Amino acid sequence: MSDSPIDEASRRARFEETALPHLRRVYNVALRLARRPEDASDLAQETYLRAYRTFDNFRAGTACKAWLLTILYSVFINRYWKRKREGEPVPVEALEENYHRLLAAGSRDDEGSALRAANLDRPAAEVVRALSELPESFRAAVVLVDMEDLSYEEAAAALQCPVGTLRSRLFRARKLLFVALRGYALEAGYLKTPGEH
Repeated sequence: MSDSPIDEASRRARFEETALPHLRRVYNVALRLARRPEDASDLAQETYLRAYRTFDNFRAGTACKAWLLTILYSVFINRYWKRKREGEPVPVEALEENYHRLLAAGSRDDEGSALRAANLDRPAAEVVRALSELPESFRAAVVLVDMEDLSYEEAAAALQCPVGTLRSRLFRARKLLFVALRGYALEAGYLKTPGEH
């Protein structure tokens, strides 16, 4: 038995009022995950279609943005996880070795300085490039926690992993971003070169 037109109109109005204000944020996250505008548009569209179909599962009073980003990540994984990746430009282990080498060479600057230089709300081309080179699971953790301000619990739920796994991914992702953005941070004056005071 189908819903009456009045019930469906009411449901649609509630959905539009609750979910549509987050459309731009959902698209921006999709763009950071998918890397290409046409793929991001498809991801955002499918996210909203699924969200509308399952809107009865949404609990009023909970964080709609987190709910939508959970759906988005699920769509992303279903579409892109099985695709053969083009490959990592540099293996994660090599980047981490570089990170430790930089710290051992006297660059004990707060790694947060490089991330502050990134201004993750309005990333520069260098930051977009550095994010796109992160492994997908690390990139998703940074996007959800550092860019979208989800709590660890909300981001872990969206990524369907334990909070401890999310924290580990985030820790490693931030180290990798430090390595990738160190030159940018030096140029911008956020870091001092070794020997400067």
